[in-house]
Amino acid sequence: MEFFEKAEVVRLRSHHDKYLLADDDKVGVYQDRNGTYKNAKWTVEIVAGADLIRLKSCYDKYLTASNMPFLLGATGKKVLQTLPARLNSSLGWEPIREGVQVRLRTRYGQFLRANGGLPPWRNSITHDVPQRTSTSNWVLWDVDLVQLRLTPPAPIITPNPLDAAMFESPSHSPPYADDASLSFHLRSPDLSTQNENLVESVSPVKDGRIIFYNVGDEHGDISKETDEKFFKFQGSSVYDLKEKLKEKTGYDDIVVCCRNPLDAKLYPLRLQLPPNNTDMHVVVTIPSHI
Repeated sequence: MEFFEKAEVVRLRSHHDKYLLADDDKVGVYQDRNGTYKNAKWTVEIVAGADLIRLKSCYDKYLTASNMPFLLGATGKKVLQTLPARLNSSLGWEPIREGVQVRLRTRYGQFLRANGGLPPWRNSITHDVPQRTSTSNWVLWDVDLVQLRLTPPAPIITPNPLDAAMFESPSHSPPYADDASLSFHLRSPDLSTQNENLVESVSPVKDGRIIFYNVGDEHGDISKETDEKFFKFQGSSVYDLKEKLKEKTGYDDIVVCCRNPLDAKLYPLRLQLPPNNTDMHVVVTIPSHI
């Protein structure tokens, strides 16, 4: 929760290495490997008096746990973009840390879930409780910090839980309190899930990676009006990346930094790039003498 209190805008990346996107129909949500779209950005709102957040899309609508089944006979329910007349508990998500990832839980115990498999499940988003070990990682999300919150979040009045009756039914949900998932755990990748679905788990080798970058001052402060830029990078070392960023920014004396997802602090990138051509978010800091 502390991380989200410092975040103004985030991207959410699923276990399938796909981003949570708001559909341009302004109703649905889905997954896509390209996180450069504006509809991959979600503005974080903090719910005062509760360990909950709301996520607002670029269309000014909230990520909503609806009460509508995704498919007849299936347990998963639709996740939508909505803007109700009154803010209700179907818009609230409780971040639960799981190592360096998070699970996002509704007020009635379901989790935001990125689905894999064949259509119509492929790239869909539901909220549900995983029933199988092979799909337990589908509710884990990596959080990419896009924009740091520069001012304390304005308090938002917590709604009456009864207002959410039209969206969710607690009678079909697991108990909210005393859930073992409230504990934080360090996790290593579960190799048993690697072959859970060949359609999803075997993806083509990526030709290069996307580098998202902002230019900040010596303290890493970034102007709120500055949009994050990006480019495709096919190098293999920190040195190559630094040289490319010199070319992109026009500065010769730079420090390439990454932001710690837990405390939002910057640290210089010195050793090596993440494996498997994973997309990266960096901040280019300029020493004060420039």
